[in-house]
Formats: sequence, structure tokens, C-alpha cells
Amino acid sequence: MSNLVLKYTVDAEDFTRAGEASSDVKGKLKRMGVPPDAVRKVAIAMYEGEINMVIHADGGEITVEITPSQIIMILADKGPGIKDIDKAMQAGWSTASENVRALGFGAGMGLPNMKKYSDEMKIDTVIGVGTTVTMKVNI
Repeated sequence: MSNLVLKYTVDAEDFTRAGEASSDVKGKLKRMGVPPDAVRKVAIAMYEGEINMVIHADGGEITVEITPSQIIMILADKGPGIKDIDKAMQAGWSTASENVRALGFGAGMGLPNMKKYSDEMKIDTVIGVGTTVTMKVNI
């Protein structure tokens, strides 16, 4: 299997399309015969990141590289940045607005679930510039 690179644009505050990128990747991985456990981890980790981009980051770009040994997801935004990564990694801590919470999002599980369902995760953030989250799932 050769490397496959997929690119997606995530629009800010577009809850009607949120999850389309992760769903598309999930379908492609299944068709490629990637083991179900890896597909599940990618789908959950990427969905959580995609939702975070919609809620907090004015949207952004997702690049997914599928190699014979791993799936690499790079989620890059030009949002406000993450002021306190340690707090943001705590389950239940959220900066989501009341409007977002009323829609059923913003429970503070995004980053913790991204870490839980990826084999490796790195966060690069600059206040006022944006955040790039790189996650890897081994096949």
C-alpha cells in the first residue's frame, strides 16, 4: 500500500457539516481494509478535533496521511490558540459558549478523547495565531 494524503477544510461554526471529514476518512479506511480498532480510534480522535475546530478555532484544515504502518492526522487552525494546555487536557474543562453547550457540544472531552484515542499526540499553539494538533494512530 502506498501513502495516501487526504485534505479537508473545516468551516467555523458549521455544526451541520461538522464530522463530515472524519466520516469520510472512516469510510476510506474501512474500504482499504485497515483493522477496525485503528479505524475506530482515527474516527473518534479526528471527530473530536474537527468539532473543536468548529467550536473554538474559526475552522481550519485537516490533512490525513495514510501509510502502511500508521494514520497521521494534522489539524491546523488560525484560531485564538490554547491559553492553558494543561487545563484544556482536563476532562470536563471547556471554554465553549452557552450557545454551543445548548447544542450538545462543549463538554470538555475533545482534547482528552483525542489523546485517549491516538497513539501519539502533539499540540503546537500560539496565542492569537492558531493551533496545530498532530495525532498518529498505528495500524
